[in-house]
Amino acid sequence: MIKAIFFDIDGTLISTNGKILASTKRAIAQAQKKGILCGISTGRGPESVERIVRDLNLDMFVTYNGQLVYTKEQTIYARPFEKAVLNEIILYANKNSRQMMLGGRHRMEGSLTMRIGQSGFVRRMIRFVPRWFPIRGMKLALQRYSPNRRSNRYSNLAILSEPIYQCVMLSGEYEAEKFQQAFPHCDLQRSNPYTVDIVPKGGSKLRGIQFFLAHKGIDLSEAMVFGDHWNDIEMIKGVGIGVSMGNGMEETKQAADFVTTSNNEDGIEKALRHFQLI
Repeated sequence: MIKAIFFDIDGTLISTNGKILASTKRAIAQAQKKGILCGISTGRGPESVERIVRDLNLDMFVTYNGQLVYTKEQTIYARPFEKAVLNEIILYANKNSRQMMLGGRHRMEGSLTMRIGQSGFVRRMIRFVPRWFPIRGMKLALQRYSPNRRSNRYSNLAILSEPIYQCVMLSGEYEAEKFQQAFPHCDLQRSNPYTVDIVPKGGSKLRGIQFFLAHKGIDLSEAMVFGDHWNDIEMIKGVGIGVSMGNGMEETKQAADFVTTSNNEDGIEKALRHFQLI
């Protein structure tokens, strides 16, 4: 019996126009009326999440790829970077003139280029950028010619006085091995080919979900998740029912128990009906 459902946001909960479908809102409300807890599991931070889902009365929020888990009433799990690990990341970004954002409890701060890139419009457009887009050339150009290129760029940000749960850095997929070597005390999560989410070692959406479920006395087998991208695969495999959206990556679909229609075609409502949850 499913007692909790978690939804990724980009490519899943929201359609390509950045809106939540009326069918999705209706389906979530119907599931909640049956006593099923419904919430978010995303790489986004709280500020962004709460802006997107303000029309939904959700029960829980797994944010920053599982590093910050909360309800409207309380924080259930919060795992920021250790200071030494965060300093390693900042040193790397400063030394290599990297574009980076740092995520705190209520805001993200850092590169203007990255702040623009984290906007809803750009996130939607990224999904239409062809795979052959020259991310390597763009990264090198920003490293060399960025108007904000300066030493110790990230060392004096005001947000560093707060716990930092996730760093988002401009990085192509081709750099995966290099980043793993550069950040041995971190895990790397991806929701697109152009940026990487850096989180404390052992962090993931599934881990955040586990903390929430343990708090509520719910077993993983009694949870359902919806996702579409790389950083959704572990949670899709790890719960009772993992659903991939029809617009999801092939790897995500292969990991899923069920593939529904796309985020533009009432995919969430159809899946919940398929499993007779609404």
